[in-house]
Amino acid sequence: MSGSRHAGGCYWALLAGAFALILATPGAGFAEEPAAAPLSPAAAPAPTRSEVPKTVLSWETGAGRSYVIPAVEVVGYLFVLNQYDRHFVDPHEVYRTGTHSFWKNLTDSTWVVDTDPFATNQFLHPLGGTIYYGLPRSTGLNYWESLAYATAGSFLWELGGETGPPSINDMITTPIGGSFLGEPLFRMASLLLESGGGAPGFWRELGAAVISPPTGFNRLVFGNRFGDVFPSRAPAVFTRVELGASLTALEHNPISFTTRTIKQDQGTADFSMAYGLPGKPGYSYTRPFDYFDFQFRAASANTFENIMTRGLLYGTSYASGDAYRGVWGLYGSYDYLSPQVFRVSSTALSLGTTGQWWLSDAIALQGTALGGLGYGAAGVIHGVGERDYHYGATPQGLLALRLLLGEVAMLDVTGREYYVSGVGSTERRGSETIGRGTASFTVRVYGRHALAVQYIASERDAHYPDIPNRHQSVGTISLAYVFLGDTRFGAVEWRAVDAAGR
Repeated sequence: MSGSRHAGGCYWALLAGAFALILATPGAGFAEEPAAAPLSPAAAPAPTRSEVPKTVLSWETGAGRSYVIPAVEVVGYLFVLNQYDRHFVDPHEVYRTGTHSFWKNLTDSTWVVDTDPFATNQFLHPLGGTIYYGLPRSTGLNYWESLAYATAGSFLWELGGETGPPSINDMITTPIGGSFLGEPLFRMASLLLESGGGAPGFWRELGAAVISPPTGFNRLVFGNRFGDVFPSRAPAVFTRVELGASLTALEHNPISFTTRTIKQDQGTADFSMAYGLPGKPGYSYTRPFDYFDFQFRAASANTFENIMTRGLLYGTSYASGDAYRGVWGLYGSYDYLSPQVFRVSSTALSLGTTGQWWLSDAIALQGTALGGLGYGAAGVIHGVGERDYHYGATPQGLLALRLLLGEVAMLDVTGREYYVSGVGSTERRGSETIGRGTASFTVRVYGRHALAVQYIASERDAHYPDIPNRHQSVGTISLAYVFLGDTRFGAVEWRAVDAAGR
């Protein structure tokens, strides 16, 4: 799906839409506050018969959902994408497909791991997958049904979108990575539409369309037909927007290993959201991604530094005493990291848990621990003397901890590690180990305004039999202004409700 490389302009649009989300939902982070009661049916004006479409979507009952409309939309999107690529993307011949090339790819081609650029395969393909996924999702289909549409769309592109042989790696990153990225975007867009009460106005509709273009498209084209907003069911939400500057404080990057020059100073923009934090009274985890964590970071040095998302696909909540609440189960994750000199990306399934522990009346510890297996890629940027990047099965782990000090400050520490093996690769000659650690300390200054200092360390060890072992590392320290979604840094309160119920 090389044509999706032209989607790169969405980087800053995504951040702008996310900032609109945090501005429009200022109370979302206050997890302990109950949601406002909806208007009773008697209090709301009833539309006249002529105002009600014959078939309208209801997320609660499933009435009005469509299986035909998204099928037509996905095929139409594939056609438009192919036509654009064959006229405006070199080499044009790659996209001049027809019935002959389609039949050949279906019956007589060997599936391969393609050689598209790293950013195309590992970011733009999942980004394109959010379109395949978001079109059926915004017409009322559930997560698994939408994933099936995304898989079918990716399969059709592999057969008929390009004349070359179909790609195995694209069938992982596009539909699966696209769903792991697309569902959080769909949830954030729906949360924005749901906020404020009443029918969404122009700015909320626009912000939702920026965050999730398929959602905006179907709401614009079909109006009330798909006007019902996906019900969030009042999750505990914590958001952060950061704007700052960073300085490269540590670098080990042999000149013979890369042609990339590290920029010492850079501006940064960061957005993160934790959705469905454990402990909210009355909130349950019955749908995929009822809990998720989303992070996005842009930097002036390389425009786009990372996007990471993880969500609970299937699991349940649990408790331990009066002070601890958590969820555990099967998580899906999509990670893309590019810290100037090397990069790693993975689409993975993991077992793990997320929870919150009240250490005292005002101090809480939140954390996530995951371990699983993905299909990933890693390598240098502008490499010399070795393959640009390496595919393989990728065991990986994550440990994230946040110490919440009342309304005063927050300490956030996260560690990730990826082992990109030779298993499942076209080249079983080597492996790469990537580690990334982040530590930040945020102090609230006034209201939801805060300041933060952050240190990020990234390391890469590459082992190949035909070249010397390689080690790279880069560390950056940042100072940032932070706009918080919650003066309590996302602490979820359930103790008063539990005490009242005794």
